[in-house]
This record gives sequence, C-alpha cells and structure tokens, in this order.
Amino acid sequence: MAGGGRPSGPAPTGGSRRPRPDETSAPKRMKRLQRLRRVRGTLAAAAVAGRARTRATAQRVGQLPPPPGPFRPGFWRSPIRGPWLTSAFGLVLLIGIPVLFITGLLSYAAYNPDLSPLNDETPDKGVLGFYLFAWPTHPYWLYRLLQGVHVTLGVVLVPVLLAKLWSVIPKLFAWLPVRSVAHGLERLSLLMLVGGVIFEFVTGILNIQLYYVFPGSFYRLHFYGAWVFIAAFAVHVCLKLGRMTRALRSRSLRTELRTGLAHTVPEPPDPDGLVATAPAPPTMTRRGALGMVGAGSLLLLVVTAGQSIGGWLRGTALLAPHDRDPGSGPNSFQINKTAAKVGVTPALVGPTWRLEVHGRGAPQILTRDQLLSMPQHAAALPIACVEGWSTEDQHWSGLRLADLAALAGMPDAASVLVQSIQPPGPFTRVVLRGNQIHDPRALLALRVNGADLSLDHGYPARIIVPANPGVNNTKWVHRLTFRA
Repeated sequence: MAGGGRPSGPAPTGGSRRPRPDETSAPKRMKRLQRLRRVRGTLAAAAVAGRARTRATAQRVGQLPPPPGPFRPGFWRSPIRGPWLTSAFGLVLLIGIPVLFITGLLSYAAYNPDLSPLNDETPDKGVLGFYLFAWPTHPYWLYRLLQGVHVTLGVVLVPVLLAKLWSVIPKLFAWLPVRSVAHGLERLSLLMLVGGVIFEFVTGILNIQLYYVFPGSFYRLHFYGAWVFIAAFAVHVCLKLGRMTRALRSRSLRTELRTGLAHTVPEPPDPDGLVATAPAPPTMTRRGALGMVGAGSLLLLVVTAGQSIGGWLRGTALLAPHDRDPGSGPNSFQINKTAAKVGVTPALVGPTWRLEVHGRGAPQILTRDQLLSMPQHAAALPIACVEGWSTEDQHWSGLRLADLAALAGMPDAASVLVQSIQPPGPFTRVVLRGNQIHDPRALLALRVNGADLSLDHGYPARIIVPANPGVNNTKWVHRLTFRA
C-alpha cells in the first residue's frame, strides 16, 4: 500500500482477540451487585440486632425501680391533685399570659427601638421586631395603662403560677424521664415552658424592685426569654387544650365550691399521672385550694396596683419599690432615681448651664432665663415607668418641642436627639419621633405644678411627652439636635 492506511479485507483469524467491553463488564457488575447485597444484608441484620438490643435495654431499664424520693409514684399523696384542679389554674394562665406577652411587646415598642440604636436595648432582635411601629402620643395615658397592667398582672399571677406548678410537679418527676422520641420532645417543651415562665417572672419581679443582678441587660434577657417562653407555651397549649377542656367538663365548678372536706375524694386515675396512686386523707378541699390562691392574688393586687392607679390606693402599694410618700409641695411626686444617684450635682446645672438647640444654621445657645422669657405652654401629663409605677397628671409648663424645632430652622423635623448633662450611662440620650415633637403637649418643661422643677425632677429642664416611657422623658437636658 502506498499509504499508511488500514489494509482492507477480512481480519486475520490467528492469534488472540481483544474482548469487547460489554463481555468483561457484565461479570464485574454481577460481582459488585452481589457484594452490595451482602453489605446491605449485613447492615440490615446489624440494624435489626441493634433495635433488638435497644428494646431489650429499654425493657431492662423500664423494669428497674425508680430512684427513691419524688420519682416514686407513692411520694405524691395529695388527694386534691388531678386534671381538674390543674386545668382550673391553667385556664387562668391561658387568659393571663397572652395579655402579659402582648402588653410586654407593646411596652418595648413604646421605646421606638426601630427609630435609633440609642433607643434599642435589643439591637440583635432581627425578625422578632417585626411588629414595631411608630409609637403614638394619643391617648396620653396609653403607656401608663399598658405598663400598669403588665406589671400588676404579672405580680397577681404569681400565686396561680405557683399553684399550677404544684399541681403538675409529679409529672416533672415521671419515670422514665424519656420513653420515646415523641415523649422526649414533649418533655423538652415542658422544660422550656417551666424554665421560661420562672425566668420571666423572676427577672420581671427583680426589675420592679430595681434589683439588677442579671448577667447582661434586663431588656435583652426579658425580651428573648419572653419569645422562648411563649413558643413553649403555644406548643403546650396545642398539646393540652383538648385534655384541659375535657377535665374542666368532668366536674362542675359549682359542685366543687360546695364540696366539704368530708366529701373530698381523689379524681379518677389519669394518663398523666397527676392523681395520687396512694392518696392521703384530705386536709384541704379543692374549694380551699382555689380560695387560697385567689386570696393570695387579691392580696398582691391590693399591695401592687396602687402604684399605677394612684389616688388613695397609692398608700396601699406596699410592694412599690419607690418612695410612696415623696413629701409635700409642687414636686412631691415619685421619681425613679435621684440626681445624686446618677451623678448630677448642683454645679452641673448652676448658672453656667446652657441649652444648645441644633438644627439648620448656627446652634442656639440659651440660658434658662431666656427660655423662661419665651412663650410658655402647659400640659397635664403623668409619668409612667417600666417598673409599673406612675404618677397622677402633673401640670407642666415650658416650651413646646415644635417651637424649639422651628427655632432651630426645622419646623418639619422628623426626629430630635435629646442629650442629658447626666454622666454617660443608659438612657442619657434618646431620640424622639416627629409625631412626638409636633404634639402640642410635648414640652421642654421648666416648671411643674406652678413651681420650678426640683433637681431630682430634672432642673433646669426636662422632656415630657404624652404616652412616653418615663425613662425617655429625659431629665437635665442640655442639648437638642433636630433632624430632617
């Protein structure tokens, strides 16, 4: 051949022939399939054996006697403990806890945390701040009502909460602690529920008493704790609502209130194990238990609500952490912290004090006498604080924030940064919204009830805005910066 091409004609018959790919791959595939089947069979057998060992271990553990003490069924012997009494306490909490949660969220919204980082005590809240909105100034008593309800209801529910925990305590010591995955998830939700409710109530009560022993900001801890608790609460309600309804229908409240000690008997055995297996003779009726819890809540209402309601009831607010008798005279109403406690001395607010008003153009530097010479306006507004206490309406006088915004060349200001002469610390600066600036009752107050502000009440000038949390009504103001 002239070229290097492949010769034509039939292929030679002598010598070895290279096998085709499909002739060698088929046996290999068969071998691989056989090995795979053997591996699968081995794994399946191991899984069956593992499940059998697990069941056998669970049976052996389940047959072990429970540890001594509260894990023993005979440890809990109260003859009145059972689904009906638990459900009666649960019904009160089912109504009260959502009110607590909603008023708590609204209290947080009142700080306008989405307006400025200065107002936000929980900056990493993320989607949990979905509900935030511009806090209104109408009605002027809105924050006083919401925070009064939140704190007073939280205190009043303490006996109900303790009674509910007492009624279900055998379930917390159930043996075995975890019987299955579903049971484990239920126990986890119960742990979150009990732990969450204790955490929220304890931190809230400590905050009311101004006893800050938290490992961080109270606002952040209480905020996140509320969301964890309400999630567990919602799961618990979904799991138990049917049982609670059936339990409440199983007995008549009127009949229970008429049942004396001699006729007090345990409820029928229940699947949750609340009813004592070996009940002791009754020493209290269910009527007595309900009455004792109700009396405890009523007592707490009497010694707490007065700090929010005011009037003659203020004298009954024995649990109020603030001075219930702040003296006499125009400045004789409650305060949160004294000037001395936060480091504001008379020297800081003496004759050299000036108010700086910033906006467009050069800042305005004004003495207190110059402020008093300007047109004065009056407003009757309370002070309400996060701890639940509030004052009656006090008669404030001073300059409207709207007029000061106009003086700064920003009559349509969208916000104002308020700065205190107080040494740096929480809430020494705050940002107010445009609707708060332009409310005609929003003042830079110079006087109250016909007299100059006292040093403890913010002399020489303080903010007072309708429906504003007390801590945002900044005292000892020395600078206002209006912003577009």
